[in-house]
Amino acid sequence: MSSFWGNRLKISIFGESHGTAIGVVIDGLPTGFEIDMDEIYREMQRRAPGRSKNATARKEEDIPEILSGYFNGRTTGTPLAAIIRNRDVHSKDYNYLKKVMRPGHADYGGYMHYQGYNDYRGGGHFSGRITAPLVFTGAICKQILEKKEIYIGSHIKSVASIFDKNFEEVKLSRDLFKELSKEEFPLLNKDLKGSIQDAILQIKEERDSLGGIVECAIIGIKAGIGNPFFDSIESILAHLIFSIPAVKGIEFGAGFEITKLKGSQANDEYYYQGNQVKTYTNNNGGIIGGISNGMPIVFRVAIKPTPSISKKQQTIDIQTKKNVELEIKGRHDPIIVLRAVPVIETVSAIGILDLILSQTGV
Repeated sequence: MSSFWGNRLKISIFGESHGTAIGVVIDGLPTGFEIDMDEIYREMQRRAPGRSKNATARKEEDIPEILSGYFNGRTTGTPLAAIIRNRDVHSKDYNYLKKVMRPGHADYGGYMHYQGYNDYRGGGHFSGRITAPLVFTGAICKQILEKKEIYIGSHIKSVASIFDKNFEEVKLSRDLFKELSKEEFPLLNKDLKGSIQDAILQIKEERDSLGGIVECAIIGIKAGIGNPFFDSIESILAHLIFSIPAVKGIEFGAGFEITKLKGSQANDEYYYQGNQVKTYTNNNGGIIGGISNGMPIVFRVAIKPTPSISKKQQTIDIQTKKNVELEIKGRHDPIIVLRAVPVIETVSAIGILDLILSQTGV
């Protein structure tokens, strides 16, 4: 079942990449919240395909149509349902994939799981296209969090072997996040844009793809939010982040690098700044014991190279049970990282809002 059952928010996504529409049903949103639809559209466009030579040529408007749970500009408190219509589909490009399994895709697992009845066109229900309703949902959650002065922002930490600065090296603020959200290449070191763009265009010519890392931060969250063990902030965020296709890893704070430190170096020592409690370092990424400590929550997400590449690859024909060669056709992103940035932000908003609503009730 493609659903997230939080403590307060219940979210179910549906649809396939080349079906009539994709969509979501959201239960548990606060009653009477005024949604800024222009901001929703802006978030949707950050993820939408066909906006750049660095992305797939498929063009979708990605305009959500709200069917229920929204009246006179505000949430009603009943389940909010929305659909996003698919318009620019080239389903014939996928006819041959009914029996040939694409390496790096969910084709084989989906075929076995659904006993061969899965919609394989464009990846079907496994497609990154299905993140559009997640962005719609998370964009609403981001607006609710911003009313609580909690802000979420991301930047491209790396593309292949090209690395940007860390969030720890800059002052995190709402203004910085807004600035980054307007950029096609959200970078702290803007001088890297040319190198990254050149790398993407080069890999596109080679009929291959690239991966990278997105770093995300959440500021304004007070100490004491979260739970130990199963409903920890890390558990909830990791659960949701791994619902994004192509995500292969997540680390909080110093992440795996913390293993190289001594305890005296890894511990984040406290101090008072006026009446505010802060820490000199943030190696634990703003989370201790699964609960926020008031410092920025910082984590990084590993995104694998786009599996759809037009280079010849070895695979199998599941009907003839023979080994075959495959050249994937169709329109594909040479890199997913750029379009993953808003997905990571909005999905994180879902998790943080659910934790706050379950704890505070508002």
